[in-house]
Amino acid sequence: MSSSPERRVSRREFDAIFTAVRTWGRWTPADRGAWNRVTADHVRRAAALVRSGTAVPLGLPWDTRTGPDNRKPALHHMTDLGDVEAPEPSTYKDFLAADYHGKAVSHLDALSHVAYEGRLYEGRRAREAVDAGGARFGSVAALGPLVTKGVLLDLPAVLGVDWLEPGRAVHAQDVLTAERALGVTVDAGCAVLLRSGRFRRSRELGPWNSDAASAGFHVDAVPLLAERAVALLGGDGDSDLRPSPVEGVHSPVHALAVAAMGVPLLDNLDLEALSAACAEAGRHEFMLVVAPLDVPGGTGSPVNPVAVL
Repeated sequence: MSSSPERRVSRREFDAIFTAVRTWGRWTPADRGAWNRVTADHVRRAAALVRSGTAVPLGLPWDTRTGPDNRKPALHHMTDLGDVEAPEPSTYKDFLAADYHGKAVSHLDALSHVAYEGRLYEGRRAREAVDAGGARFGSVAALGPLVTKGVLLDLPAVLGVDWLEPGRAVHAQDVLTAERALGVTVDAGCAVLLRSGRFRRSRELGPWNSDAASAGFHVDAVPLLAERAVALLGGDGDSDLRPSPVEGVHSPVHALAVAAMGVPLLDNLDLEALSAACAEAGRHEFMLVVAPLDVPGGTGSPVNPVAVL
C-alpha cells in the first residue's frame, strides 16, 4: 500500500481527468446518472449475496451536540407531550431538522448538489437548474431507492491498523490491493464504501475538524472507479481526501463523481459494525439498500442505509 507523500495535482491535470471520466449524454433519464446502471438483474444478484440475513444499519445517530465535526447540529424537539385531555389516546410528537450537507449527518448527495465551473452533471448550468425553490434537475426525488451489491473497501483491515490517519490518501493501487486482500470485485453497478476508521478514531481519540484533514480517495483513484462503472460511492468520510491535492478545488472527488460521472455520494456512514460483521462472515460484499427521502427539488437526503449479509 502506498505511503509516499501526496502528489499535488494541477488544475490542468484535474480538468483532463474530469473530461476523461465524464459520462454526459449517456443515460435517460439523465438526472438519475449512474444509478441508471442498476437493473433488476443487479438487484437479484445483490439479493443472492444474502446468506446469514444479518442487517447492519450504517447511519449515524441524529447528533444535536455542537462539536469540531458538527458545527451545525441537527435539531430535535418535542411538539406534543400528551397534554390533550380528551379524547384518548394521548400522543407524543417531535420535530426533526438538519443542515445535513456536512460532517455529522449520514446523507446522500444527489446530482444537483455539486457543480464544477458552474455546471452540474450533463453540463446543465447550475444557476438555471437550482434556485431558492430547489433543484429542477438532478433532484434526489429523481433517484428513488437503490438496491445493489455493496463492496466494503476496509483499508485499515488490509493494512492491519485501527484507522487511516487524517490526510492519508487512498490511491488506485490501494483499491486494487484491497480487492485482492479482501476477495472482492468492484464491478459495474456496484456501490463502493470506503472505510478509513474515522469513527473508531473519533471515539478513541476524540473528534476533530475533518474539513481540515481526513482520509479519502486521491483523484488518481477515480479513473479506476470510472472504468469499473460504479453506481454509488461512499464511506465514513465524504470520499474526499483533505487537504485537497488539487489546486483551487476543495472537493475534487465530489466534482468528479457527481458532476462528471453522475455518481451519487453517501457521506458520513458509520462502517464500524459493518467492518466487524464482514470480518466475522469472511466476506466484504453484501446487499446494500438505500432509501432517500422523496424531497422534490432536494439536493440530497439524510439516510440510514442498510447492508444485509
